[in-house]
Amino acid sequence: MFESLSQRLQGIFDRLGSRGRLSEENIQEALREVRVALLEADVNFKVVRGFVERVRAKAVGHDVLQSLTPGQQVVKVVHGELVELLGGSGHRLAMAAHPPTVVMLIGLQGSGKTTTAAKLARMYARQGLHPIMAAADTYRPAAIDQLETLGSQLGVPVIGDATMQPLEICRQARDEAAQRGLTPLILDTAGRLHIDEQMLDELKKIRAEIRPHHVLLVVDAMTGQDAVTVAERFNAEVGIDAVVLTKLDGDARGGAALSVRQVTGRPIAFIGVGEKTDALESFHPERMASRILGMGDVLSLVEKAQEAVDQKKAEELVKKLREDSFTLDDFREQLKQLRSMGPLDQILGMLPFGKMLKGAPKELDEEEADLGRFDAIISSMTPEERRSPEVINGSRRQRIARGSGTSVQDVNRLLKQYAQLRKMMKQFKGMEGKLGRMKKLPGFPTLRG
Repeated sequence: MFESLSQRLQGIFDRLGSRGRLSEENIQEALREVRVALLEADVNFKVVRGFVERVRAKAVGHDVLQSLTPGQQVVKVVHGELVELLGGSGHRLAMAAHPPTVVMLIGLQGSGKTTTAAKLARMYARQGLHPIMAAADTYRPAAIDQLETLGSQLGVPVIGDATMQPLEICRQARDEAAQRGLTPLILDTAGRLHIDEQMLDELKKIRAEIRPHHVLLVVDAMTGQDAVTVAERFNAEVGIDAVVLTKLDGDARGGAALSVRQVTGRPIAFIGVGEKTDALESFHPERMASRILGMGDVLSLVEKAQEAVDQKKAEELVKKLREDSFTLDDFREQLKQLRSMGPLDQILGMLPFGKMLKGAPKELDEEEADLGRFDAIISSMTPEERRSPEVINGSRRQRIARGSGTSVQDVNRLLKQYAQLRKMMKQFKGMEGKLGRMKKLPGFPTLRG
């Protein structure tokens, strides 16, 4: 989502860093460009004005101008202010001392409340909790059916009936959660195409009687400054504790994310980065600020990898590498784990200097397509061919290509990459053996934990 803003800011600071010594005039010029970049990203103009003033006050100080790397010091100042703008230390939802913990979702129709409810349920279930959802949107056609379908896929119970009033549904869900020892209870309330008094009255009644521990406003980041206006109104009328920004995987300019905390005083708790139920992330202001400035986000990448990689399978893979028994089935398993981490451009965006790798979207698209093609090609092979690729001759290659809907060239490319990977693994195995022998030499340094 921050692609355009990120490129603009990185370009400004690259030019600033190449100057060597900086003057107050250099910094003023750079900050004028920063101001334009933020306004073009649809950040609230009052937020932009305050942000630029705070950066200017710190960036023209003696410590920055007289430092050995003034350009880097300015980036450090901007990074710190971006972190504060986005919410400082972030916001986490605490569990209630006496369950169930009630999480109420509110927002306009189309903002993604129902999908967010399912995403939250999945997240809590993976943490070892036992969530339950209340389908309290009795106005939107099929809203209850949608939540029941998602709940069925996740194995999470859903309470809801179109013949009941929303408040009654929430009451029943709360009683059932308490009786069955389920927590948290996630309330999916109704929205409208615009804010109206009927909706606000209903939300106020639910809040007053059910007394949720957390009220989360679900906002569509694609709506830009309208999202901030909506957040202001909901906070004034109903009261919110935090915000969930959805559709951050789209081409929104990012203004809502950079404005909502400053304007409403309420933090961003989660961000939605896709349609699937696993596409919800806790919002980390420092990590997001680092991504915007091209510093990467290695912590989020590690967390994604830990979630995607099965520990038992990883240990089996290490054993196969040592025994030189890595097959095409194992290769396919690694491709699946890579794909489960998300789109390649998102993964590269988390790496420091990933912006240089992201500069070729065509090549990235081809790599993404290759992952799908390779999976289809391996699926079209016989068990013997997957175990022993050396038996794949010309006629077999043609059969595999027809069966997978690809070309013989695609099959050849897969086999070539697999062979190169096997060769690399043998080299690592040889290095491991040499290292083991070197450890026995006198004077070889050892690491002590």
